Amino acid sequence: MLVYSQWLVQRIANEEKDKMELWAQAVQNRAILVNKTDSIFRIFEAEDRKNISLWAEANKFIAEYEGDGDIYFPTRILSNNTTIPVIITNEKDEILFFNNFPVEREEDTVWLSEQLTIFKQQNRPIDVSYKVLGKTIRQYLYYDDSYIFRELKNTIDNLVQSFISETVINSASVPVIITNHTQDSIVSFGNLEEMDLDISDSHERIISTMKGYNVIEIELTKGHKNYIYYRDSNIIRLLKYFPLVFLSIIAGFLLVSYLLFSTARRNEQNQVWVGMSKETAHQLGTPLTSLMGWSEILREKGIDVEITKEIEKDIERLQVVAERFSKIGSTPELQEENLDDTLRSIIDYMRKRSSSKIEYIYQNTRPTDETIPLNRPLFEWVMENLIRNAIDAIQGPGTISIQVSDAGKYVAVDICDSGKGISKGMTRAVFRPGYTTKKRGWGLGLSLTKRIIENYHKGKIFVKLSEPGKGTTFRILLRY
Repeated sequence: MLVYSQWLVQRIANEEKDKMELWAQAVQNRAILVNKTDSIFRIFEAEDRKNISLWAEANKFIAEYEGDGDIYFPTRILSNNTTIPVIITNEKDEILFFNNFPVEREEDTVWLSEQLTIFKQQNRPIDVSYKVLGKTIRQYLYYDDSYIFRELKNTIDNLVQSFISETVINSASVPVIITNHTQDSIVSFGNLEEMDLDISDSHERIISTMKGYNVIEIELTKGHKNYIYYRDSNIIRLLKYFPLVFLSIIAGFLLVSYLLFSTARRNEQNQVWVGMSKETAHQLGTPLTSLMGWSEILREKGIDVEITKEIEKDIERLQVVAERFSKIGSTPELQEENLDDTLRSIIDYMRKRSSSKIEYIYQNTRPTDETIPLNRPLFEWVMENLIRNAIDAIQGPGTISIQVSDAGKYVAVDICDSGKGISKGMTRAVFRPGYTTKKRGWGLGLSLTKRIIENYHKGKIFVKLSEPGKGTTFRILLRY
């Protein structure tokens, strides 16, 4: 699908490029036509100059005429000028003669003076000085384009000014500009609003922006190159983004599917754990009742009191374990408990049930009378599970250190051992259900530990530090 989309976009882009090149060729061909037409009018302009020069010579001839020779031809030349406006002045710029002006303007001296100023700017004056009785009379002839030539000239100028704009506007619905040969000025433009550009902005900025897209070279005037810059149409730009939109939709669908699957799987795991926990609590109930009866019989028979006390302690511990399992799946109640007393009690219990080669160290830098929200049976389960794992990891003489410290808005409980450690890549895997390095075990201990701390106590548990051969430190963060 994505490959096809890219192929389709490229094909449309190539077709659009071909159309723009064809349009650019049409612009150039039209420019050639305009330039050729303009060249023809330049010839007409030169002819006007010749005609007025001939008219000036005829006027000078008649002014110097002394009665000898034929004056029919000069007179005919003078009378034939009916389209070229002329003004003759003396050396003081005083108007002596004018011709081919509107009748209603012939008495308007101010307007004639304005026309003289315009004529001076339009064409070079022609000297029509002549001699009379050996004296030179200085006169100058000023003229404008003929009325016919002026109309044609205005037409061609309007055509030159408008043809590019018309062609640009009618080209396509793409942003496009045409620059001069130095690429510092815009000759014409179209559809710039699609790029949030305005022709009143700096031409350099607009040209710099458009240079990042497509360019075509053309020649509007002979010897000077012009440049057409254009951007791809909206359709192509939208199609280019289509694969990204398509991928985003697929990614969103996959994400939702994953979240739904993950939620369903988590719910299923919860149901399995809850069912297993409650069934375990139920199964423990029968032998516990029986053990309590046998303990009572042993006491009546006078068996060593110390032995019966220890048996009763273990029975009480089994009752606590059964209670813990029965709480899985229900929302436990958190009560204010003394953390220091709870930890000391757990350490004393585990010390009596582990090897004498293991040294227990306990440190608390926080107030010993401080209480925090805890579900004591479940928290004791967590600590017993971590300490048992530490005992298994030591496998002989070693040290288990439990430290309580401040960690901002949390109370930190660190359980450190001098055991075999955990490899760096497995520090997160140890909390996954089913993960275990023991030959016997289901790999649920740390998984349940994580659930008790994070789900029930809204705290955190993670491997703070571990190095193979040097030991592991688990950190528990509890809110207070």
